[in-house]
Amino acid sequence: MSWRERAACRNVDPDLFFPIGTAGLALVQIDEAKAVCARCPVREQCLRWALDAGQVEGIWGGTTESERRATRRRSARKDVERVGAEAF
Repeated sequence: MSWRERAACRNVDPDLFFPIGTAGLALVQIDEAKAVCARCPVREQCLRWALDAGQVEGIWGGTTESERRATRRRSARKDVERVGAEAF
């Protein structure tokens, strides 16, 4: 059984996870989507998939687009620091 088949969102309207905008009612929608993710047994696998696939839209693994972008930047920064340290 794949992680998607065990996801808490499997029977939820997918539109919930793709809010339009970042203000007003979209914030409520984001909170509702994150609440589904918070109780999901495969949240980490979902987030890992979204990061590996470069998924830029929607709520995945309980994270927004901007939260995943920040995670990718931190990861890239650590990679650069590690390579720099290995050069010496």
